[in-house]
Amino acid sequence: MTNSLELLFPSFEKGLIDSIINEGEMKTYKADEVVVKTGQYFRSILLIVDGLIKVYREDADGNEFFIYYLQPGQGCALSMKCQLHNEKSQVMAKAVTDTTIIAVPLDNMDRWMHDYKSWYYFVLDTYRRRIEELLETIDQIAFRNMDERLLNHLRREQEIHNSPILSINNTEVAEELNSSREVISRLMKKLSEKGMIRLLKNQQVEIVDLNLMEKESC
Repeated sequence: MTNSLELLFPSFEKGLIDSIINEGEMKTYKADEVVVKTGQYFRSILLIVDGLIKVYREDADGNEFFIYYLQPGQGCALSMKCQLHNEKSQVMAKAVTDTTIIAVPLDNMDRWMHDYKSWYYFVLDTYRRRIEELLETIDQIAFRNMDERLLNHLRREQEIHNSPILSINNTEVAEELNSSREVISRLMKKLSEKGMIRLLKNQQVEIVDLNLMEKESC
């Protein structure tokens, strides 16, 4: 475990790695299992060891809006923030694939901030990264039409999964982009006709070239 954490968090001092191992609890989640529920109190700082987590914002009717991913080597900023004010979670987090995390008691937060510079900078970087992703989400909603938002969504999915083949369906994409299934289906068909993607069987999409239109206009 020590070697794995050193690879995932290369900036962490040995004492911090040892503290995480000694005081943390390893937890595993199956794909589609909820990791954090909206409205629950955080009891631990969450560090991602393996797998992939999607973070959503839910409305009063349970509709979900995708915000960002959490990947191995990253921490949950909200679990760190809620420690300071004993607040409830305002988002829901769900495992995309089988996922392993280390849950460390919140009491360690203040001590680590004082004892380990690497933890102090890790927390700051985690906050910075999440703020940048939230600003990007706001920009997409405020300044981009649905065609552009869908393209950016597909680019992000391809990058996260590191594969040109994506297992996605139009209903899920519509929910994550706060659109309708009919609109997403029409736009996906349009991208397919332009040769930018291929619509495969079993709710899969093959990315061909999402920058095709930009190249043609040059």
